[in-house]
Amino acid sequence: MSYIPHTDAERQQMLSAIGVSTIEDLFEAVPSTHRFPALDLPAPLSEMDVIAELQALGEANDNAQDFAIFRGAGAYHHFIPSAVNHILLRGEFYTAYTPYQPEMSQGTLQATFEYQSMMCALTGMDAANASHYDGATSLAEAVTVAVEVSRHKRTKIILSPAINPQYRAVVRTYHQGTNIKIVGDKGRADVSDLVDMLDENTAMLAVSYPNFFGQIDDFKTLAEKVHEAGALLVFVANPMALGMFKSPGELGADIVVGEGQPMGIPLSYGGPYLGFFATRTEYVRKIAGRIIGETLDMNGKRAYVMTLRPREQDIRREKASSNICTNQGLMALSASVYMSLMGKYGIRRAAELCFHKAHYAAKQINALEAYSVDMSKPFFNEFVVKCPRPISEINDHLYKHGILGGYDVGKDYPHLKDHMLVCVTEMNRKDEIDALVSALKEVSA
Repeated sequence: MSYIPHTDAERQQMLSAIGVSTIEDLFEAVPSTHRFPALDLPAPLSEMDVIAELQALGEANDNAQDFAIFRGAGAYHHFIPSAVNHILLRGEFYTAYTPYQPEMSQGTLQATFEYQSMMCALTGMDAANASHYDGATSLAEAVTVAVEVSRHKRTKIILSPAINPQYRAVVRTYHQGTNIKIVGDKGRADVSDLVDMLDENTAMLAVSYPNFFGQIDDFKTLAEKVHEAGALLVFVANPMALGMFKSPGELGADIVVGEGQPMGIPLSYGGPYLGFFATRTEYVRKIAGRIIGETLDMNGKRAYVMTLRPREQDIRREKASSNICTNQGLMALSASVYMSLMGKYGIRRAAELCFHKAHYAAKQINALEAYSVDMSKPFFNEFVVKCPRPISEINDHLYKHGILGGYDVGKDYPHLKDHMLVCVTEMNRKDEIDALVSALKEVSA
C-alpha cells in the first residue's frame, strides 16, 4: 500500500516542468557537506508488519502500573476517574480547536468557562485564562505580566531557589536577551533573604507553594512586604495542595501559576501537560491566553463569549509581548472534568490522603538508622531524605523490587548530594510504603 499519491511518471513530469531531472538536483545550491546524509534504511514493510514491530518495541517499555511510584518533582501519579478519559474522547471535544467563531462553539466555550471558574475557586483569584503549555511557561508569562504592569520601569525579578529548577531554567531562557534581571534563584536564599532583595526596581517576587522540596514556607507577612515595595507576588502552586491548605489568594498573591497535571492528566512521558494562570482582576488585560465570559443572548438565554484575547500573536503580531498563541484546551477540559467529578470535598480528601501517607512514610524512613528526613518545616506529599549511598545506586536497588524511587535533588542542588526527594500520593498503599522502607533498609546494610 502506497501513501504517496504521485506516480514516478507524474513526479518526472513535474521535475521536467521546472527544468531538472531528479529531486536531488533541487538541492544543488546546498554544499554537499551540509546536505542531509543518505539514509541507510532497511527494506519497506507491510502495514501489518510495521504494527507488529511497533507493538514489540512498545512492550519493551516499563509500565508505570507495574511499579510502586514514589517520584514526583513536578509530575505526579494521582488517581484519575475513568469518566475523565471517556468525556475527553467525545468527538465534540476531541476534535475541537480554538473557537475563532465563538458563537458557534458554545460547548467548547462553556467547558473553558467552567475550567476558569473552578481554577479561580481553587486559587482564590478573580480570573483565570484558558491555560498555557505547562507550569514552567506559566511562570515565564508571569514575569512578562509583572514587567508590563510596571510599564517596563521595573526589570528585576526575584525567584526563590526552592522553585522547580526546570521552571527557573525556562524563565531564564524565555527572557534571555532582554533587560530583565533575574536574581535569588542561584543560591540558598530563604523567604527572609528574598524579602531583603526587594527594591524600587523589583517587578515581581515568586515563591513555590509547596516548594520543590515539598515544604510549606511561612508566608504570613510576605505579601505585605512585597506590595510595600511596589512589586507583584507570584505563587507557583501545586493544585492538589490547594485542596487542603489556604489558597494563594488568601495569602495575598497577585498571580498564581502552576502545573495542572495532577488533576486528571496522566504522566504520559512528560506531556502534554497544563499550565494554569490565575490573577487579580486589575491585571487581566495583561495576561496571555483567552478569557471566556458568560452573558445573555438576544433572546435572554445564557450564552458564552470570548471576552478577552489579549496580547496574542494572532491579533497583535509584532506588538505581542507573548508567543503563547494557543492553549492546552483538551488538557484544561481534562482538569475541568476531574475537578467537577471530585468536587470540593473529593479534592480535599485526596489531598489529605497524600498528606497523611507522606507523613507515615517520612516517619518510617526517618526511623531507619542510616537515613534522616528533613522535618525542619511542614510538608505536603513530598519530603527530602538524606541517604547513606548515591541516589542512583539506591534507585537501582529499588527498581529491582518494583519500586520507582525518589528524585535525586543533588543534580540540581549540589549541597544536597545523596539526598532523595520522595513523593507519596493517594495511589500508594500502606504495603507499598512498607516495602519501600524495607528496601531502603536493605540497601543501606
